[in-house]
Amino acid sequence: MSWLFYAAVGTLLMGLVACSSTPDKPTPTALTDFKSQLSISKAWSVQLGAISANTSAPLSYNLTEGRLALVTGNGLISLIDTETGAESWRLALDTPIAAGIGGDGERFAVISKANELIALSNAKVIWRFKLPASSFTSPMVAGGRVFVLTADRTVMAFDGASGQRLWSQQRAGDPLVLKQAGILTSFQDKLLVGLSGRLVAMNPANGVAMWETTIGSSRGTNEVERLVDLVAGVSRVNNVICARAFQTSVTCVDALKGSNLWTRATQGHVGLSGSETLLLGTESDSKLLAWQRTSGQVAWQSEAFRFRGLTAPYWAAGQLVVGDDLGWAHWIDASNGQTIGRIQVDASGIAMTPVRVGKNWVIVTKSGLVQALRAE
Repeated sequence: MSWLFYAAVGTLLMGLVACSSTPDKPTPTALTDFKSQLSISKAWSVQLGAISANTSAPLSYNLTEGRLALVTGNGLISLIDTETGAESWRLALDTPIAAGIGGDGERFAVISKANELIALSNAKVIWRFKLPASSFTSPMVAGGRVFVLTADRTVMAFDGASGQRLWSQQRAGDPLVLKQAGILTSFQDKLLVGLSGRLVAMNPANGVAMWETTIGSSRGTNEVERLVDLVAGVSRVNNVICARAFQTSVTCVDALKGSNLWTRATQGHVGLSGSETLLLGTESDSKLLAWQRTSGQVAWQSEAFRFRGLTAPYWAAGQLVVGDDLGWAHWIDASNGQTIGRIQVDASGIAMTPVRVGKNWVIVTKSGLVQALRAE
C-alpha cells in the first residue's frame, strides 16, 4: 500500500508518491466461522453515485440531528433521514470534490478539487470562496461560521451567511503534507486543529492558539520519512481526547489543560473510537487494537482481519463495528476482540467508518450504497 503526499510551495501543490513501486498486495485473511450473537437486519437503503475515486482517502459524512449529509466524488450531495432513509434533498454540484462535507443542520460546506469552498443551504449554493491552497479535510460548520484547514497548514474562518473571511492563521511546518483528512473539530469553546504533529486548541473568534501538544514527532532521514500529520477521527470521553499521528503514534491528552497523558507507537493511518474504558484503533495491516484508555496499555489485539483493509472502528451503544475493503461489516466484542456478527453489504468495499444513528448502523460503500442495518 502507498500513500500520496503533497508539497506546498505558496499556493502551488506538487505531487510526490511515497513509494516508487508498490509490492504485491498481501492476500486478505480469510474469514473464519464464529458463533453469532446478533440478528442483523436491513432497515433501509439509498443508492448514490461513487463516493470517491481516491479510495485511500474516502470522503466523510456529516451527521446532525438524525440527518446524514453525504457528497459523492463528482459532487452529488444528499441529505438523508437516518430513521427512514428518505432523502430531504439532493443537489448536483457537477464538480469533483476534494474533501467531505461539514454542516450544522442548516448550512453545509464542501471543498472542490478546484480549491473552492462551497456553502449550501436548503439544496442551494449560497456562496463560494476560492481558497489559496488545496484542502483534504472536511470543513467544520458551527456557531454560524465555517472553518477550513488547508494543505499549507492554514486555518480560516468564514461567516456562514455571507462567506466573508473573518480570520486566517498559518503555521509553518514540513514541506510535505498528507493527502488525507486531518483533524478539525471542537471541544467546549475551543477549535481543535491538527497542524503537523501537534494538536492545537484555538480561539474560534480569532484563531489565536490557547494551547498545543505533540501527538506525533517527526523522524527519519528524508522529507517523506519525516512527514508527520494527524488524521481525522478523534475519540473523546469527558475531557480526554485521543488522536492518531499518521503511521507514528496514538496519544491521549487532557483537553482542558492541553497536557499529554500517554503516547504509544503504532502503524495506523485511520482514526480512533472508544468507550469509557477502552481506546480502539486499526493498524495499517488491519490488525485491531484496544488500549486501556487511562494507561495506554494494550488490552487486546486481533489479527483476524489482517490485510482486509479495515476502516476505522466505531463504538456506540455497547457495540463495536468495523468495515472492510471486501464489503463486510463486522461486529466485534469490545471486551476481547472476538467476532459476534457480520454481514456483507456490498462487494465494492466499505468506504467510510460505520456510524451509529439511533437504533441503526449506517454503512456507506464505495459504489455509493447507503444502507442502514439493525443488530439486536
